[in-house]
Amino acid sequence: MKLSFLPSLFKNKKVVTPSLLESPLYLEILSLQKNSNLVIFADKEIFYHTSSYALPLLVYDSYRGLYIFENKAWSFTQLKDAKISRANNLQRSPDTLAYEQTHSIIKQKFNELLHTDGVPIFNFVIMENLTAQEYAELDPSIHEFLPQERILFKDDKSAHIFKKLQNVSKEQKALPSADTILGTLFIQYTIVKNNTTLFLCNQDQIKLIDTRIKGINSLFAPNKSGKSYTILLKSIQKLFKKERQKITIIKPTLLAKEILHKRFLELVEHAIIDLDLMAFEILTPIELLNKHCIKAKLTPLDEELFIDEKLLKKSFYAADLLICDDANLLPSSFISYLKHIQKNSDLLLINEKSQERADFVFTQSYIPQNRTLTFIKSDPSKELQNLIHKLLEESKPEDILIVIQKENYEAIKTLLEDQCKLELSIIDATKHFLDQKFNSILLTSLEDTVELEAKHVIVIEPDFQAYEHLLYSCDIATESLHILYTEESQEITKLKEFYEKSQQE
Repeated sequence: MKLSFLPSLFKNKKVVTPSLLESPLYLEILSLQKNSNLVIFADKEIFYHTSSYALPLLVYDSYRGLYIFENKAWSFTQLKDAKISRANNLQRSPDTLAYEQTHSIIKQKFNELLHTDGVPIFNFVIMENLTAQEYAELDPSIHEFLPQERILFKDDKSAHIFKKLQNVSKEQKALPSADTILGTLFIQYTIVKNNTTLFLCNQDQIKLIDTRIKGINSLFAPNKSGKSYTILLKSIQKLFKKERQKITIIKPTLLAKEILHKRFLELVEHAIIDLDLMAFEILTPIELLNKHCIKAKLTPLDEELFIDEKLLKKSFYAADLLICDDANLLPSSFISYLKHIQKNSDLLLINEKSQERADFVFTQSYIPQNRTLTFIKSDPSKELQNLIHKLLEESKPEDILIVIQKENYEAIKTLLEDQCKLELSIIDATKHFLDQKFNSILLTSLEDTVELEAKHVIVIEPDFQAYEHLLYSCDIATESLHILYTEESQEITKLKEFYEKSQQE
């Protein structure tokens, strides 16, 4: 029998249901993820407007649809004399098997974001204290409203469970991807790019989002690992659940701050939730220091980052959770300052240089595997002209980013604008996003590339004195990276070996 819901079967049965994550059956279900197309989310919530809806277990099968599971601790002793009794109120509660509300919320989210009803939804019950043989001995009325094919029993193994899931429906090959379906439901674990493309977070990212930061914690994340998006999602989750009163993120530059804030607003727009936007802010180091200076009645800073010792003797509330992104690109004195002002609150440092062991680690980098990498020993000026003309045959000017030391800006501008008649835009990370042009070939320095991204990146005479910035600049290329240099050196050899090893991995 196909049912749109499973009614509440047993009145006056006060049963304490343990966490599904403690059930051996959950491990059997989880094992199916390794060698199948199933994607499993356990003990998660769906956020919708101002409310959240708990889901003990949800599995997406891209050939059939969504499976929703309820965990029930009923034993044979409790059920052997039970009679079925349909509940008048079908709202979800700890003692009901009704799915009406869950289905309604899921379909509403699908309709608002995908403009469709989404995919088919199938209901299952996990009976971790009941065997299939014991079920057979129960009252026939129970069998009618709680079909055996929709129950996972205590003695079911992964192969049998997989067969039950497959038997709910014939295979369909036109269903959306897991990123689209689960990314629509679980906005707190979904990276949204360009307001259209959804990417589900990996397990490392989900762990950081779900875990409460206490005291000083650290995250190590390679370039292009989704760290910036992940801390935005963490902020959204904690603010929505009102687990934080104020969250502040530190970014190294004004431009990086504004790019990240734009992404934050895109994520909130996708989420369809109500959020206190005043409880969230992104600041540059100087902006944070100036807030403290004003409170301490000290002269605010202009452009140079300087830590007045007087600030280290005074308390300052920045946020109950402060997150410093790209800590490795900031002076150690500023990191020490953050630790001082957050000694009574919580602090997450991302890629802190002096941190030997991180509390969280992202193991995956999303640098495209098909990205090309070339080291070119030549006269950079001559080679640059040839390279740009070649790239322009298939790419737009704004797809090309040239990274060079600032003292060489004028030479490059003269070469490309006067000799090659190509328009050039200098990207300055100390200026506002709206005050800059991104519709021509881009020119910037190593220090100004934070949060930028380009299809083709050309690094000219790499500055190994700013090695962290150099790696960051190289890794923002999505299709091709070209490194132009005039002389061989140990540093160039080291950089070649680093990227050769990365490509092999």
